[in-house]
Amino acid sequence: MAEDSPATKPRVPDQQGTGVAPGQGYAIGGVLLHGGDLDGARAAFPGAPEPWIDLSTGINPWPYSPLPQVPQEAWTRLPGRGEEAALRTAAAACYGAPSADVVAAASGSQALIQLLPRLRAPGSVAVLGPTYAEHARCWALAGHDVRTVGEVAAADVLVVVNPNNPDGRRLPPALLLELAAVQEARGGWLVVDEAFTDMRPEDSVAGCAGRPGLVILRSFGKFFGLAGLRLGIALAPTDLAAALREAIGPWAVSGPGLAIATAALADRGWIASMRNRLADAAAELDRLLGESGLQVAGGTELFRLVEEPCAPALYRALGEAGILVRRFEHRSDWLRFGLPGTDEAWQRLAQQLRQRRHTGPGWDKNWAMQPCKMSAS
Repeated sequence: MAEDSPATKPRVPDQQGTGVAPGQGYAIGGVLLHGGDLDGARAAFPGAPEPWIDLSTGINPWPYSPLPQVPQEAWTRLPGRGEEAALRTAAAACYGAPSADVVAAASGSQALIQLLPRLRAPGSVAVLGPTYAEHARCWALAGHDVRTVGEVAAADVLVVVNPNNPDGRRLPPALLLELAAVQEARGGWLVVDEAFTDMRPEDSVAGCAGRPGLVILRSFGKFFGLAGLRLGIALAPTDLAAALREAIGPWAVSGPGLAIATAALADRGWIASMRNRLADAAAELDRLLGESGLQVAGGTELFRLVEEPCAPALYRALGEAGILVRRFEHRSDWLRFGLPGTDEAWQRLAQQLRQRRHTGPGWDKNWAMQPCKMSAS
């Protein structure tokens, strides 16, 4: 799934009725910075050194490689049914889904998030939050009555991001399947966004794809590090999967994208090796953050969430050093750190964190000298 967009978001009531859209970026200079917005970061911190280190997304910094050789005809003709069917078969096998019949592919998971609300008559939607803001935004834009809730609640559609972005909250598969059965009994859906589940397939309910009431979303670009390829996968009951394919229309994924993704999804050796590499990198990031006096509050192997009272000032200090991390409007004490992808990036991050930690007992004053709440003006 793409990071939160800077587009206008409808105010969706949360469980306290505050009307905060959870998961939003943070405004600096009147501009809402979302994950990966390096143009906005350069405008906000014009004196920052280049190259920027972008730790604001949950995208694997070590993309799938080597990329397969893409046939010339993939560039020169429209994709055929055979290529699209091969991708759906590879996705079903990779995710453990029963068959390609329960698979629909689109040009990014965001396209599926926007389309799903338009395949149901307006009704009640509960989004388990705080989480990725586009779910609530897209259901609201389609005319549904949307609430962001802190615990599972009754609704025609229940949306759960599992593991959650940004805190890594996990609901066990058995509970999710129970919720799917409840939703099916009321003629509703349980939508499970598994954008960050590739690291731990045991957390996925993809093996039960096709059950009535259960819709699963998978993001190719996060784990495979190829976000620019723009590929999202939906796993759904066969009739809904067919309706999604019909609504998406032909040629939803480019020919080169089909060729690359089909090969990557079938590369079991690379997948297993990358899982180990990401787990090791997440542990190393935890160690670095902990040594710097920062409390890791959660996350996944692709990002870590820090809870820090002076997070706004730390965010600014890192930004001035050319390091972009993720802030959250609804929790000013949270910062999300992605994985550095190079030795230089690790060293620059460590230098900035340790520089502030090693100033002595008053290290936090180095951050707190700037207001812990920054103005959007």
